[in-house]
Amino acid sequence: MGVVNVTPDSFGDASHLTDPSRAIDAALRMEADGADLVDIGGESTRPGAEPVSAGDELARVLPVVRGLAGRLKIPVSIDTYKADVARAAIEAGAAIVNDVSGLRYDPALAGVVARLGAALIVMHTRGRSKTMYAEAVYDDLIGEIAAELGVSLRVAAEAGVPLDRVIVDPGIGFAKQAAHSYGVLARLPQLAALIDRPILVGPSRKSFMRAAIGERPAPERDWGTAAAVTAAVLAGAHIVRVHAVAEMVQVVRTADRIHDAAGD
Repeated sequence: MGVVNVTPDSFGDASHLTDPSRAIDAALRMEADGADLVDIGGESTRPGAEPVSAGDELARVLPVVRGLAGRLKIPVSIDTYKADVARAAIEAGAAIVNDVSGLRYDPALAGVVARLGAALIVMHTRGRSKTMYAEAVYDDLIGEIAAELGVSLRVAAEAGVPLDRVIVDPGIGFAKQAAHSYGVLARLPQLAALIDRPILVGPSRKSFMRAAIGERPAPERDWGTAAAVTAAVLAGAHIVRVHAVAEMVQVVRTADRIHDAAGD
């Protein structure tokens, strides 16, 4: 999954794709580089980020989603927790809603996904961007993540979203200290045993890597990202969400061969 952030304040990119034409070009380039999905986001959800209104978010993402309709052959995911944004993006051509809140922020979102027949990614987090680190306290890291994702799955099912259209994301970096994020990567098989859904992992350029590689700006964390992506694939992740698609496609395809060889 390639990341296309149509925001002025995303931490992951050196240049932010606030111009829709540049964002469209970036998504098309990701497809050419080997991405299987692209994820379009109009609000930064990094820790400490300021919230964005639905109107502002729509103004950022809709021109991109509409501009990709009929041009992009791979599915488009809309990275939002707002029902109104999800509805408009699906109607414009998005096939997946990627909700960082795990259906906790907007009670109408699951119903929109169900009525419009989209797929859904539910991510584990606690609190909001400005408070999530205060809630990064775990007695049983994987057990608690699995239980809280289970609540999200129940909310989706009760709204009418078939569970075979739902993917789970353990939320690396969200309401997790660095040790927790490394623990998630190391123990993905345990999570998979507790939740029988495909797993998406999004380690790309995140700040937990500073514990290993020191203080580097986000765009200089791609080697660390490559290690995290390899670990995720070997541990059984089904999707990895990345910024540097061309480079990480090589990493994923090589790690896939290793994973398959172990199974053989």
